[in-house]
Amino acid sequence: MKRDLDLVREILLTLEAQEDGESMGGGFTVPGHNIREVQYHVHLMGQAGLLTVVDIQTLGDQIPLAVPLSITWAGYDFLGATKDKDGSLWQAAKDKVIGPAGGVAFSVLLEWLKTEALRRLGIDP
Repeated sequence: MKRDLDLVREILLTLEAQEDGESMGGGFTVPGHNIREVQYHVHLMGQAGLLTVVDIQTLGDQIPLAVPLSITWAGYDFLGATKDKDGSLWQAAKDKVIGPAGGVAFSVLLEWLKTEALRRLGIDP
C-alpha cells in the first residue's frame, strides 16, 4: 500500500475536530477511504511521531494496523504547516513538491511547507 499524504492530513484534520481530544478508537474512519487503509496510515503516522497510536495488528493481518489515541506536538506542527485560509498552501505543496517527485520524503515536504509559510508571511527564510 502506498503512503497517501492527503490521507495523512485528512486523518489529522478529523482528529483535530474531535471534542476534548476524544479518541476515535477502532471505529475511526475517513470518508472515501476503507478502514484498513486508514488504520495502516494511522500506523505509519505513529511511526513518524504524528500520532500516539495503539497497535491492533493480529497474526492474520497482512499489513500493520493501528488506531489513533491523540495527535502529538509534531502532528499539530505538520497540520498547522498545511493550513491557510484558502487551502492554497497544501495545494501548492501537492503541485510543487509531492506531484513532480512522484512522492517525497516527509522531512522534505515539511521543510518546504515551513519555508513557504514564512515566505507568505513576508519573512525571509
